[in-house]
Amino acid sequence: MEIGWIGTGIMGAPMALRLLRAGNRVRVFNRTPEKARALATDGAHDLVVAADAPAAVLGAEVVFIMVPDTPDVEATVAKIEPALKAGQLVIDMSTISPRAEQTIAARLKQVGVDYLDAPVSGGDVGAKEGTLTIMAGGDEAAFERARPLFEHLGRRATYMGPSGAGQMTKLANQIAVAVTLEAASEAIKFAKAGGLDPSRVIEAIGAGAAGSWQLANLGPKIIAGDYRPGFFIKLIRKDLRLVTEAARESKAALPGLAMMSSMFNSAAALGHDLDGTQAVASVLDRLLDVK
Repeated sequence: MEIGWIGTGIMGAPMALRLLRAGNRVRVFNRTPEKARALATDGAHDLVVAADAPAAVLGAEVVFIMVPDTPDVEATVAKIEPALKAGQLVIDMSTISPRAEQTIAARLKQVGVDYLDAPVSGGDVGAKEGTLTIMAGGDEAAFERARPLFEHLGRRATYMGPSGAGQMTKLANQIAVAVTLEAASEAIKFAKAGGLDPSRVIEAIGAGAAGSWQLANLGPKIIAGDYRPGFFIKLIRKDLRLVTEAARESKAALPGLAMMSSMFNSAAALGHDLDGTQAVASVLDRLLDVK
């Protein structure tokens, strides 16, 4: 299949590679060309690097977008829209505003282009291994058309409803992820303060009701002080901002969200914006220092 891919960051690059290695012809564009060209060092010798975003979509059956935030998606769509043709499918796998996705989908529908919002969960490891969770909103027929490609990217792809539903599901996911990560961080800090071996605590409680992806995957990194990013603090802060905006619209009270927004903002203030989300544990260290 002819595929256009826009955005080759920490998530987009390995996802584009997986589609290429599945036998598709992939043409990529990134605002920083060096990042797109660097894919060749990972064995993507047949990858075509487009000169600009419109060039990436010309002739593509399916176009993927994987960029950081709502303004980035809106700007990307504005650039590629004149080059799109009726019958093409555009899939945004970024995490952005549900309302913005609805607006984009309605606009592209007028020119005969299908549009899915299909954000993912699973971090860089899931992107590399093809084990992402994909949550899609849009026309169900477009989702079925995309399903064979999703199968190369994720372990599970779920159709959630009309445009914006994929993003709403991802925002719900981010609430659960953020609060669970805080719980794992506090459990580890509590165990260390009580004289326990935190690695053995993870092994013990991870097999029971306290088990979680955050505890199993980020717990050891917290113990080791390894804050290398699988998903940036700055991006979870952006996601929780989107949740806050959506919650305000629906008048939903989310006290855990407010707490975690504060925790991640504090981690950013401590210089961890470009570290992994597990660096939120550094805030607990600082609180202990204050005590």
